[in-house]
Amino acid sequence: MSAAIEVRGLRRVFRGRNGLFGAERVVRAVDGIGFSLAAGDVLGIVGESGCGKSTLGRVIMGLLPPSEGEVLVDGKRLDTLDRRARARLIQPVFQDPFSSLNPRQTIEQIVGLPLAAQGDVSGRQRRERVMEMLSRVGLSPEMAQRLPAQLSGGQRQRVAIARALVLRPRIVVCDEPTSALDVSVQAQILNLLAELRHELGLTYLFISHNLAVVEHIATEVAVMYLGRFVEQAPVDDLFRTPRHPYTRALLASVLTPEPGRGIPDVGLGEAYPDPANIPPGCRFHPRCPIAEARCRTESPEGRRPNGRLVECLLVGDDVAADSLRVPA
Repeated sequence: MSAAIEVRGLRRVFRGRNGLFGAERVVRAVDGIGFSLAAGDVLGIVGESGCGKSTLGRVIMGLLPPSEGEVLVDGKRLDTLDRRARARLIQPVFQDPFSSLNPRQTIEQIVGLPLAAQGDVSGRQRRERVMEMLSRVGLSPEMAQRLPAQLSGGQRQRVAIARALVLRPRIVVCDEPTSALDVSVQAQILNLLAELRHELGLTYLFISHNLAVVEHIATEVAVMYLGRFVEQAPVDDLFRTPRHPYTRALLASVLTPEPGRGIPDVGLGEAYPDPANIPPGCRFHPRCPIAEARCRTESPEGRRPNGRLVECLLVGDDVAADSLRVPA
């Protein structure tokens, strides 16, 4: 099956200065990302805040130009297409549905805006497609004339999803689409996204810090650290047998309602990764509880033991997963 989306060698570098006369500061927010995703699949991208998840999503959508690399959808390079053609292929759903909707426009105007921007449908056709999409996301026709402030948070996110899907794109980039919602509403939105994916044949890039959400919706998971994917695997494999020490630490950090457990100590220390000061060798080694001397000088980029992406020198075809377990 051909890839619905393919990302090749994607990099995004930000340059600035520490103060007016300070030294130049270079931040490698996305540092050599590559992957392909089949039609109908969902790639969940997880990692700590500041690891580059949202920047990656914005570069893929074309909201930020890449420093290097390319993005292809259905074999077409997005940077060779005009904005209208690109919008027909890929659309975003952002984190905060209130700030991403124009407060002065009605719901019908908001959802119909992508169609109006294309300029190839009549007003009557536009209204019909808007009403159809509102129905698909579970909103009644009478809500079409309301303003965003008159809707609940969950309803506003349904509007944002309807706006993203009204052009019938191939790819939808969901950047923390449930984190601003109540837990009960989160489940409704996740179920809606899953239903629409099957009904419309959508392919999702799902960016989140919530591992439980990603486990629920993704078919494949990529773990991101300092601008790179350090592990990528099918969702069941990654949650059942995580192999990279950072992935194991993320899974160990999930809070549980069990009394007396307290806050888990995942062994990562108090140091926080700095994308402007990426260490040599394995970029995770300053925080890794099982790092060896060679981890400080040798780069593990591109390692695929048993066909699974794991950027760790201590993981190999002949190394048992249990031997890499992070100490409790």
